[in-house]
Amino acid sequence: MNSNSLTNGDELSLSKALSVVESDRISARRLISSLPEKHSLVVGVTGSPGAGKSTLVDHLSLRFSESAKTAIIAIDPSSPFRGGSLLGDRIRMSRASRSGKVFIRSMASRGLVGGLSPGIYDAVDLLGRCGYGFVIVETVGVGQAETDIVNLSDLVVLVLAPGIGDDIQIMKAGIMEIGDIYVVNKMDMPGAEQLARRVKSILEFAGIEREIVMTGAVEGKNIDKLSDLITGKLNKLKKNGEIENSRKKRTEHAELNAALFAVREAATEGVKLEELIECLQKLREGE
Repeated sequence: MNSNSLTNGDELSLSKALSVVESDRISARRLISSLPEKHSLVVGVTGSPGAGKSTLVDHLSLRFSESAKTAIIAIDPSSPFRGGSLLGDRIRMSRASRSGKVFIRSMASRGLVGGLSPGIYDAVDLLGRCGYGFVIVETVGVGQAETDIVNLSDLVVLVLAPGIGDDIQIMKAGIMEIGDIYVVNKMDMPGAEQLARRVKSILEFAGIEREIVMTGAVEGKNIDKLSDLITGKLNKLKKNGEIENSRKKRTEHAELNAALFAVREAATEGVKLEELIECLQKLREGE
């Protein structure tokens, strides 16, 4: 692969480049640095398993693709025992897959608590430099410790649904600070309006002002409303300069995440401290 094929939109070359990103971070940083610097608008979508995140992302990606090149990174959980991952989220993104307008890549979480491996930060960077205006990152789920998506994204959509315990989940410390927009999906199910009211009450009690949107992702209900709200908030962030701050934070956390991952791997393999320091230096310099 070469830089011209990547910047000219060759998806086969992009897929190969993302495989490098997942397997060899030093080579990945060298490849990424060879491309002209561009940035995507990064939208994180997270929520409990079964809330309908993938179906929602399927619809949103098609809306975003009407105005800019759009990519999806769907993160699937890795087995803590064998390290494998099913990578099956894209099965529920049939509209985007068939459209030919959206690039979809499944990536494994590699067992990290926050759900994001260092390669995901590099993947977002690579996609931006390849001309993708929007990158949607769908995470494996949300828990009290799984808040890394905030460090990666310019805007986070927290997806909730009735009947799967989200009325309890939203009361856990840290969960309600994650989202910039709250979505109560499966709006036709019993308990959906009650869940939306409870979310509103908890946000008001905490002094947090956030938009709450009720959707029916399977039927496509209120998807346009949610899409317009997301793009409107992103445009506002661009105008007031907060997007630049978000990108600086993303770069800082990418380096920290890579260092922590390297330390964890080294500890597992019994690497000497001197060798680890040398490896971290190479990562920082992109050698």
